[in-house]
Amino acid sequence: MTRSRKRKLARECRSLRMGNTMAGSMIAAAAWSAVSPAYAQDEPASSGLEEVVVTAQKRAESLQDVPLSIQALGTQKLEQLNVQSFNDFAKFLPSVNFQSIGPGTAAVFMRGVASGENSNHSGPLPTVGIYLDEQPITTIQGSLDVHVYDMARIEALSGPQGTLYGASSQAGTIRYISNKPDPDAFDAAFGIQGNTVADGGQGYLAEGFVNLPISEKAAIRLVGWARKDAGYIDNVPGTITYPVSGITINNNALVEDDFNDVETYGLRAALKIDLNDSWTITPAIMAQDQKARGSFSYNPAIGDLQVSRFQPEVFNDKWVQAALTVEGKFSNFDLVYAGAFLKRDTDGVSDYSDYSYFYDVNYSSGAYIYDNAGNVIDPTQYFLSNDGYKKQSHELRFSTNNPDSRWKAVGGLFMQRQQHDILQDYRINNLADDSAVTGYPDNIWLTNQVRIDRDYALFGEVSFDATSQLQLTAGARFFKAKNSLIGFWGYRSREAECAGPSSIGGGINGGPCINLDKEIDEDGQTYKLNATYRFDDERMVYATYSEGFRPGGINRRGSLPPFDADFLKNHEVGWKSTWLDRRLRFNGAIFLLKWDDIQFSYLGLNGLTEIRNAGKAEVTGLEVDVAWAASDRLSVSGGFALTDAKLKEDYCVDPSCVPVNAPSGTQLPVTPKFKGNITARYEFPLASFEAFAQGAVVYRGRNWADLQTVDRLALGPLDAFTVADFSFGIEKANYALELVVENAFDERGQETFTTQCAIVGYAGAGLTCGNRPYAVPNRPRLIGLKYTQKF
Repeated sequence: MTRSRKRKLARECRSLRMGNTMAGSMIAAAAWSAVSPAYAQDEPASSGLEEVVVTAQKRAESLQDVPLSIQALGTQKLEQLNVQSFNDFAKFLPSVNFQSIGPGTAAVFMRGVASGENSNHSGPLPTVGIYLDEQPITTIQGSLDVHVYDMARIEALSGPQGTLYGASSQAGTIRYISNKPDPDAFDAAFGIQGNTVADGGQGYLAEGFVNLPISEKAAIRLVGWARKDAGYIDNVPGTITYPVSGITINNNALVEDDFNDVETYGLRAALKIDLNDSWTITPAIMAQDQKARGSFSYNPAIGDLQVSRFQPEVFNDKWVQAALTVEGKFSNFDLVYAGAFLKRDTDGVSDYSDYSYFYDVNYSSGAYIYDNAGNVIDPTQYFLSNDGYKKQSHELRFSTNNPDSRWKAVGGLFMQRQQHDILQDYRINNLADDSAVTGYPDNIWLTNQVRIDRDYALFGEVSFDATSQLQLTAGARFFKAKNSLIGFWGYRSREAECAGPSSIGGGINGGPCINLDKEIDEDGQTYKLNATYRFDDERMVYATYSEGFRPGGINRRGSLPPFDADFLKNHEVGWKSTWLDRRLRFNGAIFLLKWDDIQFSYLGLNGLTEIRNAGKAEVTGLEVDVAWAASDRLSVSGGFALTDAKLKEDYCVDPSCVPVNAPSGTQLPVTPKFKGNITARYEFPLASFEAFAQGAVVYRGRNWADLQTVDRLALGPLDAFTVADFSFGIEKANYALELVVENAFDERGQETFTTQCAIVGYAGAGLTCGNRPYAVPNRPRLIGLKYTQKF
C-alpha cells in the first residue's frame, strides 16, 4: 500500500471519529483496518482479517453485523482478482449464475431461481436487481456490462430483498459501490495492461482515476478506461443450400479468425459538496460505449471455437447514467434522496441463417420468398435491432441515527419508470415490396413497440433490541406496478388487423400501425421477519422469513392473457462468526425457497415468445463463505453453494397438460448443484521489492441450459468444469508490476447453449430449428502483464 493511501485512510478515520455515531465509529475502525497486512503489523488489532463495511440494509454496517447472506468484494480484493467486468467477479460468487450470449446480454440468477427465461423484450423482468450506488440499473435483455475499476466494493445480497429493494430483487441483489470524491486529499492512480488469449488475439487495458479536492468541503473524482478484449472464435468457410430453390450461398467474404473482439470506452465523474456539517450533495455521471463484433458462441459440430456465420454481426451498447444523491441529518434521523436517469441504446446486426434454412426444410418457406419480378430468391434472413432504454428512479428515505435507542428504523418512498423502445427489423435482401411491411423495404417481420414498466412503493423496516443479545426486525413493502405494451408486430399481413375497431391510427416510432395496445395494473405487498441472536461481539445466528416479487406483464401475442406477478418466499437460518482472534471468518446460511406462479417464457406458435404463470418450484441450499488470515503473509478465502432447485409440480405449456413439458422433480436450469472457489495469496520480500504469488480455483458443476425435457434431450447438459487463475507481482514505493494467467490450463467450459430458433415446435410438436445448438464457452487462457502506479 502506498504512503498516500495510508495517509488517506488515517484522515478518513480521524474524520469519521469526529462524529459521535455508532456508524461513524464503526466505519472509522473499518477504514483503518483496510490497511495492508504488511503495514498493519504496527497495529496489533489489525493483524487479523480486513473489516468489511457494507450498506446492504441502507445503512453503513460491518459485514459481520448484518443478518443477511451477503458477499462483498472490496477494492483491494477486486484488484487482486484482476476483476474488470461482471463475468470476472461472478465466478467468485457461489450463489450467482448467469446466461449470456455476449457482452451486455447477461441474464443474472441467484440461489437457483431460474426457469430458462430467454430475456425477450416483452418477457418477464429479471429476478435479480442490479444497482449502481443507490440507483437501480436493471434492464431487460441483459444487465449493463459495467467496467469495474475504482470501485469501493461489490455486494451480492442472496435471497429475496423485497422490502428494501423491491421489484426484480426477487432472488437477490447485486450492487456496484463506487469510490466517492474525498475533499481531504489528492489521490490518483493508473494502470496499463497488455494480454494475449490462447488460440486468439491480443488485447489491452488502460484505466486511471484522479481525486481532486476543490476546497475543504468539495472534491471531484474522475475515472476513465479503455479496454480491448481479444477475440477467440473463428468464422470459418461454410455453405448453405436451400432445398426449395436450390440456391447455394457461402460466407467467403466474412471468413475471419478471432472475429469476436470487444472494445470498451468509458468514464465516471462525481462531485461531492459538503454544504455544512449535516448536508452533502453528490451529483455523478457514468457513461460507457462498448462495441462487440462477431459471435460469442461456436458450433461444436464444426470444430472447437469455430462457427460459420453468413451475415455480419455487430453489437453496439452505449449507455449513460446521471445520478444525484442528497444526504443529511434532521434531528435523530438521517435523510437520503437518491435519483437517477439512465439512457441505454443498443444497436445490432445479427445472422439469422439457421432460422431461414430450417424453416425452408420443414415448412418450404422459401417458396414464398420472391422479388418484385416474382422470382424465388435467396431467403437468408438477418435482423437489425435497436433497443432504446430510458429509466428514471427516485427514492426518498429516512433512517434513525440514535445509537442509544433500542429502536432502529429505515423507510421511505420509491418510484421508477422504465421505457423500452423496441425495433427488430428482420430482412431478406431484394424481397418483393408486396411482402414487406409498409415503410420497411426488404422487411419480412417487424417488431416496433414501446414497453413501459412503472413501479411505486412505500417501504420500511423496524428493529428492536429486545435484550442486549436479541434483536427483532419486521419489514414490509407495499407496491403498485403497471406494465403496458403498444405497437406493431408481425408480417405485412398483420397490418390488416390495424383496420378493425381496435386500431388507434398511426404507428409507434415510425411503425406502420398499431395492432397491440394493452396494459396490466397490479398491487401487493411483501414482508420480512428476522430474529438475530448475538452470543458475543464475534458470533451471531439469525432466522429470516422474507419475500420477493417481480411484476407481471403483457404478452405481445394479443390473443393471450397477461401474465401475473410471481412471488418467492424465503425461509433462512444463517450465522456470522469470527474466530482465532479475528483471523478466521466463517459465515453461512441454510435456506428453503418456495416459488409460486412461475413466470415461464418459451417460443410458441410462429416462434413468438409467450409467457405463462406455470407451476411451483422449491429450492433448498447451503451457502458458506470463509476467509482465513493464516499468517501476516498468507491469506486464504473461498466459498461454495449447494443448491437443489426443482419443480414441485408438472410444468405444461398446453392447458390440457399434454404433453408434460417438464415433470415434477425436474432440476431448474442454469444453476449447478455445486459451485465453489478458493483463493490463496502469499506475500513476501523479494530483493528490494514486496512480492506476492496468488492462485485461485473456481469449480462449476453440471447444469442445464433449459427447463423443458425435449430441449434437454436435444441440447444435453452443460458439463462441469474447473478454471484456475494465477498471478505473480512485485511492488515498490508507488508502482507495481503483475503477471496474470487466467484459465491457466485452458479448460473449455460451456457457459450455456443457444439456438437461433426453437429446437421443437409449438407445444413440443415438430422440428423447427433442428438439432443445431451453439455453445457459449468461457474465455480460453489469457496471459497478461500489468503495470500500475499510484500517487
